[in-house]
Amino acid sequence: MKFSSYISAAALLAVASLTACQDDFENVDNRVSDTGALVPTNVLVDGQANEQVVSFNLKMANPVPTEVTVTYAADMSKVEAYNAIYGANAVELPAENYEILQPVATFIENAVSSSNVEVKIKDLLSLDREVVYVLPVSVVESTVPVLESQKTRYIVVRGAALINVAANMVENNASLVNASAASALSNITQFTFQCIINVDAWGGSDSNIQSIAGIESSWLFRVSDAGLPANQLQFVTPSGNITDASWQLKDKQFQRLTFTWDASTGQATLYVDGAKKNTMTGSSRSGVSWNSSNFYIGKSYNDNRWLNGLISEVRVWNRILSDAEIADATQPYLVAPDAEGLVAYWKFNEGAGTLIHDYCNGNDINCASTPKWVEISLPE
Repeated sequence: MKFSSYISAAALLAVASLTACQDDFENVDNRVSDTGALVPTNVLVDGQANEQVVSFNLKMANPVPTEVTVTYAADMSKVEAYNAIYGANAVELPAENYEILQPVATFIENAVSSSNVEVKIKDLLSLDREVVYVLPVSVVESTVPVLESQKTRYIVVRGAALINVAANMVENNASLVNASAASALSNITQFTFQCIINVDAWGGSDSNIQSIAGIESSWLFRVSDAGLPANQLQFVTPSGNITDASWQLKDKQFQRLTFTWDASTGQATLYVDGAKKNTMTGSSRSGVSWNSSNFYIGKSYNDNRWLNGLISEVRVWNRILSDAEIADATQPYLVAPDAEGLVAYWKFNEGAGTLIHDYCNGNDINCASTPKWVEISLPE
């Protein structure tokens, strides 16, 4: 399901113009301001997180000579104003779904920035993802004047896609922060690997190889190699490489990859978008071990074998997922961090910075440089 934005560009321009006009007529000399109030604050109901804390502070143009306090409270009388401004049809966020943890912003003596106001939006999983909710929080008391146009923050709670951001790994790679602690990634004999990728184009600067995840010469997923088509997936094992013509991938579209390895039989199977491809048999009979400083996502052998596109929802399991699980329409986009057999879960949903969290066992990875974070909407 794909959710579209509830605020049009025209509406934003109108609000910006209206706000600018209001500010022109306001005396802004050392009044409290909250420029973040000019655009609604979004909280996304993505079917995973059950709560989120919205935090913001206030500003003044000049240091204050004495302590200043500004107090906020929920103000549902402003719901109609929100709908009128943004051409929306939002409803009040139910009282049981929010809590104002810290309603008072305080400027200490000689400060120009206040302490934070904190609002918890909670029990998100109980809300209807097809409904847009709004929580206006307004200034109800202040020891100094507040800019009239910035007295109310609109916190908008709405349904989101299951995946809303991915990392572009061009000229980049990620490795374990603490490989010695990643024992859950050692000697996995019943192994499933999953990820979602969207590659702009196949081929590369080094033998057309693009790396997905693994260790050079030992348990590695990469695309292409000498003598292979530029889009054909290859599984590298300590006892030889495994591939098949049916393991060719597409570019410029999101593809959901699931790969299973059974060390007892040497059987390797690729699934693309839930569809099973040919099962191949390799000669290795050992388990996959990725608890190493040589494990990378987006690198093998050298830095020139990066993945030329987006990646998200990278998972490692210590069991072989069933055909039914893999075919499930939601499973590629949403899985519980404590699901049976899940031993690593890098969602690549941070949207900022270089650190990628492992939602399962805390075996975080860190990118060599900040990836380009891209807003997406999956499933489409």
